[in-house]
Amino acid sequence: MAIRKIARMGHAVLRGITQPIDDPTSPEVARLARDLIDTCEDIGGNGIAAPQVYEPVRMFAYRVRKEIMPAGANMREIPWTVIVNPVLTRLGEETALYWERCLSLPGLYGQVPRCTRVRLEWHDLQGVPHALIAHRFQARLLQHEYDHLDGILYPMRMSDMATLGYVSELGPPAYPGLPRDAADFIDPEENDT
Repeated sequence: MAIRKIARMGHAVLRGITQPIDDPTSPEVARLARDLIDTCEDIGGNGIAAPQVYEPVRMFAYRVRKEIMPAGANMREIPWTVIVNPVLTRLGEETALYWERCLSLPGLYGQVPRCTRVRLEWHDLQGVPHALIAHRFQARLLQHEYDHLDGILYPMRMSDMATLGYVSELGPPAYPGLPRDAADFIDPEENDT
């Protein structure tokens, strides 16, 4: 188990475009995947990208836990999933505002407009290609992590900077507890590559 230090906003590793991984099956990539998961587990997060642990490569890990889903949500839990060399395509014009936070901006929250439906293609640690169509909460999570691979942090996507603040200052009325709406939790559609 290796818990890594998390890069914070301002560090050059978070501003650059990451490099593709040549061999998703390599032991180094497997070690990085484990470190990403251990680091994110330690802090209680839902996702983490390689640049956040100072590795400028196209890889992230994420999960969707049952305990964050509100009553009435019908989505299945998604265990830790490692995404290598992803390609994300936004599907449609529909967007929604979501409150976001980031391990690299501790204590800050802000509203970000995100596409509500995306297609993600990637390879797993065995080199097997995958694709899925994600909706709402999962689509937002995937877009957030994918942005890290292109040097984008969520404040760069915000349309109203007045919503950016510390949770200690914004307070619970401004920042509704996650999750908010059971309708945002929709099972992904498997999609052949």
